[in-house]
Amino acid sequence: MTDSWVNSAERIGADLHLELSGPGGRRASLIRALREAVRSGRLAPGTRLPPYRSLAADLGVARNTVADAYAELVAEGWLTARQGSGTRVADRAEPLRSTARVPKKAPPRARGPRHDLRQGTPDASAFPRAAWLASYRRALQQAPNEVFGPGDPAGRRELREALTEYLARARGVRTEPDRIVICSGFAHALRLLFQQSGPGGAPVLRGPLAVEAYGLGFHRDLLASAGVRTVPLPLDEDGARVDRLGRERGVLLTPAHQFPTGGPLHPARRAAVIDWARARGGVVLEDDYDGEFRYDRKPVGAVQGLDPERVIYIGSVSKSLSPALRLGWMVLPERYVDGVLAAKGEREAWASVLDQLSLADFVAGGSYDRHVRRMRQRYRSRRDRLVAALAEQAPHIGVTGVAAGLHAVLRLPPGTEPSVVKAAAWQGIALDGLAGFRHPSAEADGTTTDGLVVGYATPSEHAYGAALEALCGVLPPP
Repeated sequence: MTDSWVNSAERIGADLHLELSGPGGRRASLIRALREAVRSGRLAPGTRLPPYRSLAADLGVARNTVADAYAELVAEGWLTARQGSGTRVADRAEPLRSTARVPKKAPPRARGPRHDLRQGTPDASAFPRAAWLASYRRALQQAPNEVFGPGDPAGRRELREALTEYLARARGVRTEPDRIVICSGFAHALRLLFQQSGPGGAPVLRGPLAVEAYGLGFHRDLLASAGVRTVPLPLDEDGARVDRLGRERGVLLTPAHQFPTGGPLHPARRAAVIDWARARGGVVLEDDYDGEFRYDRKPVGAVQGLDPERVIYIGSVSKSLSPALRLGWMVLPERYVDGVLAAKGEREAWASVLDQLSLADFVAGGSYDRHVRRMRQRYRSRRDRLVAALAEQAPHIGVTGVAAGLHAVLRLPPGTEPSVVKAAAWQGIALDGLAGFRHPSAEADGTTTDGLVVGYATPSEHAYGAALEALCGVLPPP
């Protein structure tokens, strides 16, 4: 039977990239190249080499040339040859130590914090692996062949239909599948809306854009990189002061649970911001980042339900499931759909189509609802433990924003925030100071306060108690 290059990697051995050059002809060049490959470590001990016929065909040399080279290297101890086992790199062949200047020992990886109380992430240990795997398998088995081709930039129809039903039922969103565009999260949505779509292309939206006085600096930076000027709106116990809106073209709000200070936007202000958008021809961007997690009363519905043609509703699974999935959605007024699709491109380049199908099954089959209910109970318990620990060990520290979400704000005595954040870092506690979320132009209004933004969802269940003890240990005395 003749040797073949087809299928059997075990028969053929490793593919080799060898450059035959230098004096002495083909045989000498091949010996030199193989010897150097072993000496440098490019061919590790035990590596099986191709049969001499295969390597000869690949290199364009005579079979005897390869056979002689193998035989000489076996005699020198670089290679071994056994019946039925082929030709391999000898186990005792050690690579030549490089003379390049390299560290004697690789630098150790940076260790993570002992206690992670940063906001923004759910408990990674609680990801519903079994239920997600079941949805993934069903999605993969039932997927039509066209799923494995270029994806629709709007997203899979199955997911958009599942989201239409879920968002209407759980969040009061009024839409239809053709008004939903799948994206990879909130930041991606902002890029699609505000950044230039290709050479000469105009962005879907333009600034200036009003934003809440406290929010994610990353989002402000993203908008600034797109040339969008942001104007901060003051906050009080009723949420953003939308009465301060002026000639901006849009406003970005977190109305269900203001990030990071907490609290919903007052109903009168919800109506007022819609009236402003209608009068100005503007648009409201609604970031519903953790709307499912409300603990003390029924969830506050989406502002989008008041006027679907004046609100762009944006959500994702980053808080409810995992940020690793990179799946989000925009519910758009009809006039923006074509522009967003043009900005996204002709093919889906961001969100895995198989993950979209899995999420569609996960939502439609009820697994998403069950997971959210389970996590709502878990996070409420953690919220209660945090409040109880503060009441017992630091009763002078006020805590706000705890009616919903995955984080709380601890109010600190004036001037103490920098020292507390520093003390926490020294004790291996990762958390955020409230000042880091303040808009740079918001300081002049005199309403700034010191505080900590404590994420109680991030630690695993077994680590949460120790994290609370460590947190209380760094808080300032009364």
